[in-house]
Amino acid sequence: MAVQPGGSPADFVIPDALPVLPLRDAVVFPLTAVPLAVGQPRSVRLVDDAMRGNRLLALVTQRDPKGEPAGPEDLHRVGTVGVIHQLARVPDGSVRLMVQGIERVRLLDWLGREPYLVARVEVARDQTVEATEVDALRRAVVDIFRRLVEASSELPDELAVGAENIADPRHAVYFIASVVPLAVAARQELLELDPVTAKLRRLLDLLQRELAVRELGRKITTDTEERLSKKQREYYLREQLRSIQQELGEDGSDTQVAELRRRIEEARLPDEARREAERELSRL
Repeated sequence: MAVQPGGSPADFVIPDALPVLPLRDAVVFPLTAVPLAVGQPRSVRLVDDAMRGNRLLALVTQRDPKGEPAGPEDLHRVGTVGVIHQLARVPDGSVRLMVQGIERVRLLDWLGREPYLVARVEVARDQTVEATEVDALRRAVVDIFRRLVEASSELPDELAVGAENIADPRHAVYFIASVVPLAVAARQELLELDPVTAKLRRLLDLLQRELAVRELGRKITTDTEERLSKKQREYYLREQLRSIQQELGEDGSDTQVAELRRRIEEARLPDEARREAERELSRL
């Protein structure tokens, strides 16, 4: 069938057999568009053949990203059927794709290994549940995601706005999971989980952990900067006192101490700096 960019899952007829493109360090979710780089000769041939046909292929993540070339035993059993929307060829022979995920698929058995993998598949649509519970979870996930965006310099604010505008809970899960820095194993787990409430709960846990790590990191950075700043102030004050001592001589007389105290008072230092200066003075 003709491929319409941006089409919904309902716009595509997914065949029972699909070429399988192994993914080493990525998981493609339904309802998301992602760029992919394809370099292996057999994978480039798979893409070329798909472009001459319906542009559909099964995108399945490898269990071990180091396995090359990946065989059937190296792949997860659940992936995503995707449609190729854009293709660009690179001088080194590789290709760059823009692929839109359509729907989950489960690999049933293998129909061919050469020149590339072909599998018999079945559509594995996400299971839905009672609307009230799933919507409450969706709102919780979107809220924690918004806080994570606010705490992250690498996540633009537009992502939080985009998530808030997604009413479909499944779409919200896949959108957020595709932009948050999650481990490949965690993304695969989210893809496979059913029903949608299970996805939402798991994603909520992952986001809360990520937010906690970032907030702790920010606190550690702030505390470190404050400690360094305090040490720098203390060092500066000690140097000032040492300079004053050198000007007045090293006799340690009451006159010297009185002069130091007078200079401290005239300096009108902040409370913390004044206390530190007085502590140093008491050592003389």
